[in-house]
Amino acid sequence: MTSDGTQLLGPLFGSPAVAAIFSDHGRLQGMLDFEAALAAAEARIGVIPAAAAPAISAKCRAELFDPTALARPTARAGTPVIPLVKHLTALVAVDAPEAARFVHWGATSQDAMDTGLVLQLRDALVPIDSDLTRLADALAALAAAHKLTLLPGRTLLQHALPVTFGLKAAGWLDAIERHRTRLATLRPRLLVLQFGGAAGTLAALGDRGLAVAAALAEELKLTLPDVPWHTERDRLAELATTCGMIVGTLGKIARDLSLLMQTDVGEAFEPAGEGRGGSSTMPHKRNPVTCAVVMAAATRAPGLAATLLASMVQEHERSLGGWHAEWTVLPELVVLTAGALSQMADTMANLEVDVDRMKANLDVTQGLIMAEAVTLALGAKLGRLAAHERVEAACRRALSERRHLRQVLAEDAVVTAQLGSLDFDRLFDPHNYVGAAAALVERVLAARRK
Repeated sequence: MTSDGTQLLGPLFGSPAVAAIFSDHGRLQGMLDFEAALAAAEARIGVIPAAAAPAISAKCRAELFDPTALARPTARAGTPVIPLVKHLTALVAVDAPEAARFVHWGATSQDAMDTGLVLQLRDALVPIDSDLTRLADALAALAAAHKLTLLPGRTLLQHALPVTFGLKAAGWLDAIERHRTRLATLRPRLLVLQFGGAAGTLAALGDRGLAVAAALAEELKLTLPDVPWHTERDRLAELATTCGMIVGTLGKIARDLSLLMQTDVGEAFEPAGEGRGGSSTMPHKRNPVTCAVVMAAATRAPGLAATLLASMVQEHERSLGGWHAEWTVLPELVVLTAGALSQMADTMANLEVDVDRMKANLDVTQGLIMAEAVTLALGAKLGRLAAHERVEAACRRALSERRHLRQVLAEDAVVTAQLGSLDFDRLFDPHNYVGAAAALVERVLAARRK
C-alpha cells in the first residue's frame, strides 16, 4: 500500500520504498522492535529474567502477525497495540510460558506506537535525505552550466528584465539547501525514545524505571529525552511543517517548470520517454507529468501538516483524539513528500533546456524588455521622471504600431540627442543588463561547497 491507499495510484503520488516503511507490516515491525528492545533492556537491568528477552525477541517479527486479523480487535480496543501485545504474548507462551508473563512489562500502548513511529521515521528520512542531495546536485549542475544563459525574467507572469537560467536554478538550489539543513538539525530532536508507562512516571518499574529507559534507548539507538512526551507533540509537528515546506518549494519549482514548458514558451522540458506525458487522444502532447504530481502534492501537504499542528492541543497526560489523528496523517505526508522529492530529483537530473528558445523569447516583446535599461541611461541625462515618461510613451507607441522599441526611440530627437547608436547597441543587448546574476550564482554554489 502507498500514501493514497492504492496500488494503482501509489507509485504516481508516493514513494514505494517509503510507503513500504509505513505499510501495515512496517507499522507492526516498528512496534515489535520496541517490544523486543524493551525486553532486552529490562533483562539487562534485572527487571525480568534474562531468559525472557530472547524468547520474546524471537516472536517480534511482523510476518508472524496478520494485520487483517488484528484490524477488528483494533477497532474495538481503539489502538493496535492491545491486540498486538495479546497475540505476541500468545506466541511467546507456545515456546516459553514463563517469558510470556513479561511481554510489554511496564510499558503503555503509546510507548510502543510512538517509538515504533520514530523508528519508521528514522528509516524514511534516509531516502528523503538522499533525494534532497540528488536534487541539490542536479540544481547545482544546472546553475553552473547556465550561469550566463539568458532568458526573460517574468514578474506577475509578464516579461520583466533579462535574467539567467542559472540564477533561477540557484534560487531553487538555495531553498533546497535550507531544507537539508532543517532536516539535519531536526533529526536529534525527532529521533528520541518514547517511554513513560501509563501516566509518564514509569511507576510500574519502581526505582529502576530510569535505568530501563536509558537501556531501552541504547538498544534502539535513539536519544533518551529528559521526559516522556506523550502529549507534547512538537517534534512530530516540526517534521510535518518541514515536510510541508519541502513540498512547497518543490511545488514552486514545478510551477516554474510547467510554465517554461508551455508551448508558447518552450524554454525547458521534463525528460521525454516512452509513454511519458502523453494524451489519450492527442498524439502530439508532451504534458508535464512530474509538475502535475508535485503540484498536487503541494496542494495536499498544507492540510496534512495543519492536522499535525492542530493535534498538538492534547489533554493532560494522554490525548483523546489528537494523538489518534496523527496515526495516518503523518505517514501520508511523509510518503507524499518522498514521492514528490524523488520525481523532482529525477526530472532535474535530466532536464532539457532549450537555450536557443530562451534567447529568442528575449525579443518577443521587440525590445520592451530593455526599457528599464534605456530609462536609466536616459535618466542620467534628463532626470529619472522625464526619462521614464518619454520611454513609457515610446513603449506604448511600439506596442500600438507593433514595432521594435529601438526603432521608435530612434525617431525621438530628444532621445537621440542624448543617446547615440553605440549607446543603443549597448542598451539593447540583454547581456549587458543582468546585473549581479553570475556573482549571485557563484555565491550560492560557494555556500553549498562549504
